[in-house]
Amino acid sequence: MITYEQLLMEADSNNLIAKEKKLPVSKGRIKGNRIAIKNGLTEAEKKCILAEELGHYYTGSGNILDQSSVSNRKQELHGRIYAYNKLIGLMGIVDAYKNHCASLSETAEHLDIPEDFLKDAISHYKSKYGKYAIVDNYVIFFEPNIAVLELM
Repeated sequence: MITYEQLLMEADSNNLIAKEKKLPVSKGRIKGNRIAIKNGLTEAEKKCILAEELGHYYTGSGNILDQSSVSNRKQELHGRIYAYNKLIGLMGIVDAYKNHCASLSETAEHLDIPEDFLKDAISHYKSKYGKYAIVDNYVIFFEPNIAVLELM
């Protein structure tokens, strides 16, 4: 599991300056080499926001604040998908199963992420893979509910 501190070190190794500050609209923003994360968030929320902003750094370009543009919405989604894969991924779901997590809330707690972030990630994986995905010796079902089956 990746921690907020590890993400801060990753940002630093890319010469990015991440600071918590008062943000009136969004929870996070990147401009140039500066990442702003809204004050008052939980550690799990800050981790998700920082992972997404790093995703914008790696995958985006330019100012994407105007979400009326299709191109900007796509870049926003790319940053979010980067965060889903970095903090959860299919193997994160399998790891939660191996650790006997029996609900979304237990899985989110195990991965140290907010439950709504997990739900959004599962929705993304469902749209990408369909009803299920196979990884290593596991089948991850996305319908009707999230479930993991170990193949023999």
